[in-house]
This record gives sequence, structure tokens and C-alpha cells, in this order.
Amino acid sequence: MIKMINWQRIWDDDGNASGYSPVRIIASVLSFFYLGVINFRNWLYDHKIFQEVKLSCPVISVGNITVGGTGKTPCVIMLAQMLQAKGFKPAIISRGYGGKKINSVNIVSDGQRILLDSETAGDEPFLIAQKLKNVPVITGAKRIATGKTAIDQFGANVLICDDAMQHRQIFRDINLILLDSRILQGNNHVLPRGRLREPIKEIKRASAIVITRADEIKNDTGIRELIKDEDLPVFISIHKPKDIVTGDYSATKPISELKGKKISAFCGIANPDSFKKTLSIAGARILSFDIFPDHHLYKKNELEKIKKGFIDCGADYLMTTEKDAMRLRSNHEFIKILSILRVEMEIKSSAQQFEKYIIEKIKSSRVN
Repeated sequence: MIKMINWQRIWDDDGNASGYSPVRIIASVLSFFYLGVINFRNWLYDHKIFQEVKLSCPVISVGNITVGGTGKTPCVIMLAQMLQAKGFKPAIISRGYGGKKINSVNIVSDGQRILLDSETAGDEPFLIAQKLKNVPVITGAKRIATGKTAIDQFGANVLICDDAMQHRQIFRDINLILLDSRILQGNNHVLPRGRLREPIKEIKRASAIVITRADEIKNDTGIRELIKDEDLPVFISIHKPKDIVTGDYSATKPISELKGKKISAFCGIANPDSFKKTLSIAGARILSFDIFPDHHLYKKNELEKIKKGFIDCGADYLMTTEKDAMRLRSNHEFIKILSILRVEMEIKSSAQQFEKYIIEKIKSSRVN
């Protein structure tokens, strides 16, 4: 039986560990070549050899420089709701990671109806479409094509690009980089030796920094040190539990309902520790906690095992995340016993400044 590589352990190694395993050596070599490709590509864009295409409306990019969940999806939803409240007509464009690429441009939602299922759209675009009303959600590998569709077909006057930091073909008026200091506490190598999608120095391309899950870290000194030489606005955010909803979304309960309750939980997200910690802070007694890979597509036998574990341990609730729930909608019997923890992003202390910053940047943008 082939032993799975523990990438988490490799990424958390700061390089001071004695000796190198063959996997670390191979990963380090691959990182060297990966870094060369990334640096050369960024050089081509920085020197205008590759041109960024400017669309006919302002574009906001929400991205990061690491693998792992920094909270991009809640940020996209928060931004769209904020812009709607200010009278804008936003649209979301996404690559649609994990979905089936049926066309070059895929309309997940036209703002009124959800037109694709989660398996086709990808769990994150489907979740965004479900959470946002009157906001088109469009996926496709080419952001220029999806962006033009949002403008021409749906009349969008602001585009929000989900996970677009590394996709430089489209010009962005606001480039938000989300940073989670817990993720940056390991080594600062690029993939596959470390978690970085590109070197730390590329933070300079940001318009502003959003520090996420600030309530889960003791201080943000690590991030502040990384950006100390950059004159960038910095905003602080938390992921706040909103409520509990049944698997079929027919009923909701306050988060206080979890206090003292026995919980059997599972998830397939990039940051499972955050989900577990939220349950613990809410006062839940976690009897079991099963972790699957990010964007995991659950098989029937896996769901049967989860269900059996829930029943056998006598838990009060079988809990998962909202993103996981998007991949389980076709399992009608399973969702009958399922409860979903819903969370939302909130800008702390500087919420008004953040809103002012976004709106002023949009209004001041000019199309040549």
C-alpha cells in the first residue's frame, strides 16, 4: 500500500529540522523550477510584454498567495452584498475550481435562478450563487470572456473576481490579498516545498491587505512584518458563526444551540482546524471529527460510514460546513440528518473605512 505524503508536515517545517527526507529534496528541486517559471511570468507582466486587458467596468480581485483556505468565498459574498447595498450591480466571475467545464463560459446563476448544480459549477461558485440574490455568477478559465459576458449579458457595473491573484490577464482596479498568519507560520517556500503560490515579494501587487480569522491568532505580528515595507491599507476581519441550518435549509437555529451539545462533525475544506475551533468555541462537545481533502466528492460508502459513526456515538448533531453541504445536495436521505454551520466574514473595527476605501476606489477608476 502506497503511503500518502504528509504535505502539511512538509509545509510546516521551517527548514530547521535536521536532515532532509527524499520527498523534501524532490519538493525543493521542483520548487526551484516552479519559482523560476512564476518569476519569469510576473516579469513579463510587470514589463508590459504580457498585457493586462482592461474591461469596461471596475474589477475587484479577491485572492491570496498561499494554498489553503484564507476565506476568499465569504469575502466575495460580503463584497457583493456591500456593493448591492450601495446601488451597484455586481457580478461574480470565477474559474470554477472542482466543477465540470461544460463550456468556455458557464452561467451558474443569472441572478434569479441557479442554472447549474454544484457538481458542474464547483462547490464555491454554487455556494456563492445560493447566498446571493440578483447577482450573476459565471465560471470559466478565461476571466476576460466571463467578465465580458457579465457586462454585456447581465449589465454588471462591477466585477468581483474570485481567487484571481495569480490570473493577471485581466486588469483589476482593486487587488485585495487575503492573508492568514497561521498559514504563514511554516516555511516561506513556494510550491511544492511550501504553501506559497508565488514569492512573498509579490504582495507588492496588492491594493490592500485583509488579515483573515484575526480572532483565531494571538497577534498579527508575522503579517505586519511581511508587509512593513509596503505602503498598503490593512483591514482586519473575522469569520463569525452566523447560525445552524438543517441539511435541506428548511429550519435554522441560533449558534447558541450548540452549547453543551454532543457533535459528530466532518469536513473537506482547506482549513478544517478553523471549523473545529468554531464548534469548540460555541461550546459543543466534539465526539468525532473526520477530515477529508479540500473539495472532496463524498462517496456513498464514506457517507454511510459517517452516518454510522454519528449514530454509534450518540451525538445530538451531525455537523458539516456550508461548502461541504453544497456537494451533498443530491444525497437526499443523508441531508435529512445533517446540520450545517454557516459563517460570514466581518471587518472588525475598520468596517466603515473598508467600505469607504472600496467605494472610493471604484468611483475613481477610469476606463481608457
